[in-house]
Amino acid sequence: MSTLNTKKITCLIILISLLVTSVASIPAQPIKEQKNNASSTLASDNKINAYEGDLDPLVDLAVTVNITHIRALDTIDPLSDPDFYVKVYINGNEFTSPIWHNTKYVDQYWTVTQDVPDNIENVDIKIQLWDWNPGRDKLCDISNNYQTTPTENHDLELVYNLKTGHWRGDDYLNPSSSSPDPSGYGRANGCDDNSIYSKDRDCEIWFDIYQNDYDDDGIPYWTEVNMFGTNPEIDDTGSDPDHDGVPTEWEYKWGYYQHYNFINHTWENKWIYDPFIWDDHANLDPDNDGLDNIEEYLTSQWGSDPFRKDIFLELDQMEKGPNGEGSTVPELSKNMLKDAFSKHNIVFHIDDGCMGGGEMIPFDENTTDEEIQQLYMHYFLHNDTNNWRQGVFHYGLIIYHSAKYPGFVFWGGDDHILDSFQISTKTHDAIPWKFPIVNGLIYKTYNREYQRAVIYAGAMMHETGHTLGIFASNTPGCDDPNSKFPWQINWWKWRPYKSCMNYRYVYQLVDYSDGSRGKNDFNDWARIDLTFFQRPLW
Repeated sequence: MSTLNTKKITCLIILISLLVTSVASIPAQPIKEQKNNASSTLASDNKINAYEGDLDPLVDLAVTVNITHIRALDTIDPLSDPDFYVKVYINGNEFTSPIWHNTKYVDQYWTVTQDVPDNIENVDIKIQLWDWNPGRDKLCDISNNYQTTPTENHDLELVYNLKTGHWRGDDYLNPSSSSPDPSGYGRANGCDDNSIYSKDRDCEIWFDIYQNDYDDDGIPYWTEVNMFGTNPEIDDTGSDPDHDGVPTEWEYKWGYYQHYNFINHTWENKWIYDPFIWDDHANLDPDNDGLDNIEEYLTSQWGSDPFRKDIFLELDQMEKGPNGEGSTVPELSKNMLKDAFSKHNIVFHIDDGCMGGGEMIPFDENTTDEEIQQLYMHYFLHNDTNNWRQGVFHYGLIIYHSAKYPGFVFWGGDDHILDSFQISTKTHDAIPWKFPIVNGLIYKTYNREYQRAVIYAGAMMHETGHTLGIFASNTPGCDDPNSKFPWQINWWKWRPYKSCMNYRYVYQLVDYSDGSRGKNDFNDWARIDLTFFQRPLW
């Protein structure tokens, strides 16, 4: 072999070595290199894992199902409150919760964890809600399915993905306007099969599903390595690499969904928010509930969902007087209010102290309009006119007595934003003691505490309706003073309008009307505007 050929071969070997070294040194590319401004399809299912199928070489994988809230939206037991318990199946293994006896509302967390194979991508999960009864338990409806057999249409069947840490099935995340999950991600509603006014044992259940990961940031190893290009051994919680106002973990949870490709018959990964690409979250409100994505992030600790409607209400209450004057809103009233909105997949969050508000107000025997404005500024805005809660929270003020009206809406400050209401306890506490026989027939009980609960819930929902844009100007049966009692001229005229916005029903119903009763009825649910409380009246 000639010297010239030997030199050529030597140069070629050196060149190939340099190329191999350069390629090996290229770091994993984050998903910002792979997506356009709308969304992208990531061929994650075809990506070769460097660890021979182990989806997380740092930990032994386990999946956790966490049940956080249960709410009866229907009559479950005709003679008592339900005795709830939950069954969870993870890859066919059954777990049963304790029984929560005689309660419509369960807020006690119950958690189960199951070890799963580290090399199998999908985990099958089923969730069932049961009502315990001696001799025969009943399955409650938490699904949106329409099948006729209860065992087919009442539970949730899900597929959890160990690569991405998200699930699909009877509950899913899909920001597409053509096929969204109306109840939201991690929340299921038995009313979604159009059984709101039917006796179908409809309930609401909140849950979360997650897996363990080494750095405890909630983002699976596979996603960090193959999609984000982040270090799976470093906690990314709170980081905001694209500086768009929301951190990595929020964009990871809400920016991903799975789409079924009917042509290829495969599930494809879609991303609409990317932790590495700036999004205008301050002006994005995909569910049109008035909360932009930054506000959805700020309220996410209390269960907000950027693709399902939320209402937040701060409720501040006055202390009792020296002689026992006044009272507080019954807890049952708050749950009745939540129930009414939950059936329509609007989650009503009430801050009575757990979200940073709720400080008790010193007793005042008679509160003037000027003092109400001062209370708004001090207790709601905390003397900060730029407080972020204005425009995010509605405001409810519970006082002893107002010289004006027992209940009314008002705006705070000089912005003329109708975001607040006042309820006086002196007037509302007296109602159960008036016409006791008639009240017993109306409320179907002589239990005055239950009557109080309905009265306060109806009054609060009525005033909230005004902050959502329902007035006499657009709804003739609303606030008509001539419909209050049977001997007044319009009491029968507005009878079909069964809404708490109608003075005839304000203390009897905790609901808006759906307009289905013909003439002189109005569809409040279609009329409400969740952004109304943010806009100045003039």
